[in-house]
Amino acid sequence: MEAVLGHLRAAIERGEYGVGDKLPSEAELCRTLEVSRPVLREALRALQTMGLTVSKTGKGTFVVATTVEDPTFGDYAASDLLEVRRHVEIPVAGYAARRRTHEDLDHLTHLLDRMERETDTTSWVALDTLFHLAVAQAAQNPVFRRVIEEIRDALARQSAFLNELGGRREQSNREHRAIVEALVDGSEPDAVEAMAHHLDRVETTLTDIVRATRADTPTEGGPEA
Repeated sequence: MEAVLGHLRAAIERGEYGVGDKLPSEAELCRTLEVSRPVLREALRALQTMGLTVSKTGKGTFVVATTVEDPTFGDYAASDLLEVRRHVEIPVAGYAARRRTHEDLDHLTHLLDRMERETDTTSWVALDTLFHLAVAQAAQNPVFRRVIEEIRDALARQSAFLNELGGRREQSNREHRAIVEALVDGSEPDAVEAMAHHLDRVETTLTDIVRATRADTPTEGGPEA
């Protein structure tokens, strides 16, 4: 999928497809790039998330930009989502360290254990979202959980995007483990630091994906199978 995405993104950035142009049909792209339709559709979804294309039911996929500016996850731009996460989830982690119950710790530990064993990306993403909800729950303030619930879909979309294109799963597991350890210790400073580090890494990976250049992707022929 990454190779297909890189190939299509490079073609758009080179100007082979201009703003307003329609990409070839799925059937044609599958033949040209020698990939399955599910792989192609994942790449097309990623292009749309990056803000390069828009899909119109029954009409096809159209180019709406030639450079990646700010990916969109559901209803929210990545920059807006990250800004809110920093203002909410970092202090939430500190409150959770002070207020968590034994039940909260058991639940978080169970989720983390499952995440570290999970190999399916879709299942891991679902657990990732539950993990962040559980941290908010441990802060013992229903408003915090409501905020995370509001952005839950965007968090899941962002998580899937980062895992598919940034290989974030193992690194995220380590960062989540550090958060849980801080909560177990009841250390507010450590919890705040661990969550801040986690969000820093999210931002870094997003930035790396957005800034990826044509030189990093195939430019001639189809992607490697």
